Amino acid sequence: MMERFLDIDLTPYNSFGVPARADRMVTFDSREELRELLADGEILAGRWGVLSGGNNILFTQDFRGTLLHPVGKGIEVLSSDVSRVRVRVQAGLEWDDLVAWAVERGLWGLENLSLIPGYVGAAPVQNIGAYGAEAKDTVEAVELLDTGTLAPLTLAAAHCGFGYRESVFKGVLRGRAVITAVVFSLGRVPRPSLGYGDLARETAALGGPSLENIRRAVTAIRRRKLPDPKETGNAGSFFKNPVVERSVAERLKERYPDLPLYPAQDEAHCKLPAGWLIDRAGWKGHARPTVGVHGAQALVLVNRGGATGTEVLGLASDIRRDVEERFGVRIETEVNVW
Repeated sequence: MMERFLDIDLTPYNSFGVPARADRMVTFDSREELRELLADGEILAGRWGVLSGGNNILFTQDFRGTLLHPVGKGIEVLSSDVSRVRVRVQAGLEWDDLVAWAVERGLWGLENLSLIPGYVGAAPVQNIGAYGAEAKDTVEAVELLDTGTLAPLTLAAAHCGFGYRESVFKGVLRGRAVITAVVFSLGRVPRPSLGYGDLARETAALGGPSLENIRRAVTAIRRRKLPDPKETGNAGSFFKNPVVERSVAERLKERYPDLPLYPAQDEAHCKLPAGWLIDRAGWKGHARPTVGVHGAQALVLVNRGGATGTEVLGLASDIRRDVEERFGVRIETEVNVW
């Protein structure tokens, strides 16, 4: 349903809960409605952006332009056979509602991504991931509107440029594509992915690797480690895990034997846990008057009350600089700064 809001307060629309306003926000339900909305060219002539669930955005100033906000929440089964089910999901559905829907129907592939905040439409942009799984593992195609031509397009997963927290939507299609729906291919055959030790232990304690138990385990772990944005403003993991050359990782491992190393895109590189680096640098639990680092997870920056986006960004910059000075490793932000 299309609605227009002028001079809108964005505080309730970003999980950090920092104050900001937008000149205008317009909601859309479908690709057809979005095309109608943009047809006269007025919105596209000025500054515009897409605001989904606001869970991966940090506003550091007011948005002088128009924000497009998806509100369609439909789930449609496109096809089903003995091994797989293809589903089309509108961009405005809460991601965890989709995970719950799949688990309830015995469909595998999304369970490790339980309780990740945000909308379905944002999942392929960031290629969200957790506990050894990523959105790209189940995304079959992404439906979008090309704002350059107002043509409806469907982009196969193979052309989405998926990488670690990356996609073509953050690259060449940034500022051009608006995602309206995502098609997923989910499995009927059990394929538990329990490569992370804490997830394996938690799942075993619940009775074994069923879909329900894996979802319960992931949910319990995330709730222990991550603050609820409804209670404490945050955007989840603020930093990406850095990928470095294996020789760099091995030198650090010699200095810090307890440093975990994870596989990267090829054998010549390793992924380092940014949370470990930040923790070892002494930032976990760090508190300033309005911002801080979560005491149970060093990757998470929190709004302690009354913080501005600039204050959050200042803390992030101090952490990045300190980590690079100590370890010679640059960590990048996962959150989009506006």
